[in-house]
Amino acid sequence: MRGMKMGLLAGMVLASPAAAQQRAAIDINQIGFEPGDVKLAVVRGAGTSPLPWQLLDADGNAVGKGETLVYGPDASSGAVVQRIDFSGFRRAGQGYRLSVAGVTSDPFVIAPTLYKALARDAVNFFYQQRAGTPIDARFAGAAWARPAGHAHEVAGCFSGADERGTSWPGCTYKLDVTGGWYDAGDHGKYLVNGGISLWTLLNAYERRPKGFPDGSLRIPESGNGVSDMLDEARWEMEFLLRMQIPDGVRTRVPSGPLGAPKPGRPAWEPSFPPFAEIDAGGMAHQKVADRSWTALPMPPQNDREERLLYPPTTGATLNLAATAAQGARLWRGVDDAFAARCLSAARRAWAAAQRNPRVYATSSFTGSGGYGDSELGDEFYWAAAELYATTGEDAFRKAVTGSPHFAEAVRAPGWSFTAPLGTITLATVKTGLGDAEVQKLRATLIAAADGILEQRRQNGYAIPYKAQGYPWGSNGDLMNQAMLLGVAGDLTGAAKYRAGIVSALDYLLGRNPMGTSYVSGYGTRSLQNPHHRFWARSLDAKLPGPPPGVLSGGPNDTAMGDPVAMQLKGKCVAQTCWVDDIGAYALNEVAINWNAPFFWVAAWMDD
Repeated sequence: MRGMKMGLLAGMVLASPAAAQQRAAIDINQIGFEPGDVKLAVVRGAGTSPLPWQLLDADGNAVGKGETLVYGPDASSGAVVQRIDFSGFRRAGQGYRLSVAGVTSDPFVIAPTLYKALARDAVNFFYQQRAGTPIDARFAGAAWARPAGHAHEVAGCFSGADERGTSWPGCTYKLDVTGGWYDAGDHGKYLVNGGISLWTLLNAYERRPKGFPDGSLRIPESGNGVSDMLDEARWEMEFLLRMQIPDGVRTRVPSGPLGAPKPGRPAWEPSFPPFAEIDAGGMAHQKVADRSWTALPMPPQNDREERLLYPPTTGATLNLAATAAQGARLWRGVDDAFAARCLSAARRAWAAAQRNPRVYATSSFTGSGGYGDSELGDEFYWAAAELYATTGEDAFRKAVTGSPHFAEAVRAPGWSFTAPLGTITLATVKTGLGDAEVQKLRATLIAAADGILEQRRQNGYAIPYKAQGYPWGSNGDLMNQAMLLGVAGDLTGAAKYRAGIVSALDYLLGRNPMGTSYVSGYGTRSLQNPHHRFWARSLDAKLPGPPPGVLSGGPNDTAMGDPVAMQLKGKCVAQTCWVDDIGAYALNEVAINWNAPFFWVAAWMDD
């Protein structure tokens, strides 16, 4: 996702995931359950005959019992599994354990408001990832305090030859692009990943404006009379606005029809279309990042690489148009001047994308991720939806209803497929659409959620996710699917969607065949060594590990490109293709677009 980075194998011995699945174990959400929720544990490696189980309290007394439900061989985990369903037990308490076949589970609690702290830590990730400002111990914790990274970032454009020898003209201006969030474990700041992450936080606010009052989050802006969620989101919104090109600028970029790409290869990767001069005013640069990859570890204040703006793209421009339009709607009445600034930027970006609809990202620069996307119809639809929801103007309504993505079957969103974000907005924000149109949009979201729930039947761990094939960032994909469950829950009030979200969080927090919580600071065995340049304790004892509430990208059996993952290739299946190692960037990186839906889901559960 972020490009080639340093994999560190010194002294590391990887246990065989396949061998681990043969030992009897109980996999369970290691933090626990709220009293009224579904409570499910998975027993692996204990055969195919039903087994008696007991629920023990903190004193070792049996307070519940039953018999396991046999699932059998599970392709996703490579294990033979059984399930324990103890949903009927609702007594709050600490130190509970399950016991079956001579094996005892990790301790867990049953308590109300279990997800409140999780949601607050998940969103504090964004403060921890801020660029351009000192990270204060009062808000981050003493271990994570650090000087500002890239404190005054004024960058010019990349010029000269790229990795493939293609010459880029550069530009005659520089932009002050201080601020924003570091994207992941590197120091890059990207429009296309920042866009979906920012939208997700703003949508959590729009869904429940009173849920994040001033003073509720650990950020410096607390006490300013504005929702803390808007304050955190503004840090990124301001950065996206700074990435917009001034009016009157002309530049040369690869632009125009790309022709037929090679089978199985994205159009943006194998070749460029011809360079053409365009009116770039209002477009947004794809990213600002280092000229070359920095080594691990590397706190951002120590980064000495040259920082560069990389060429504008239509995708980045539409991300700006969508989020700035959304921001204009949400800051209206809070900070009218900033709302107007956002709307002006959104209109300029939309007009620029209309003029330049086929300026694609390229993977030909080192030092940062490419985020190439050869299909932009979904971004056009998303941006039009946000502009229509904010302005009510007929031109944007026509752009929305004329899109093939309008009322189409929905699947989970991602940075490269943003159409569902537009559908969520149109289905939940009052616009000039007719009742029949709104109901059709809502029906597509509910149908998608029902399909996601059905996926629980297709894997032994009963998670709302596809049974086989785990891509890069599978945990983030799972959370985006869980977000759709939350939207359907809001639209219908049906309890089944909460049950599906519980299953998704259970998987992240320990009910998985690794027996590990993929969330730092939560669970008996939790994420310790993400691929990250300044949460790098395993490489430098003076640096911290991750703060609480950080989500690992998770199992990946489809793009095992780093040196650590290569040791697992062919020796693991789906859910077991993971290791907690800082060098495993394909398996164990963290990213704003994964923590954003994770936060959204945890906040939904805390509702």
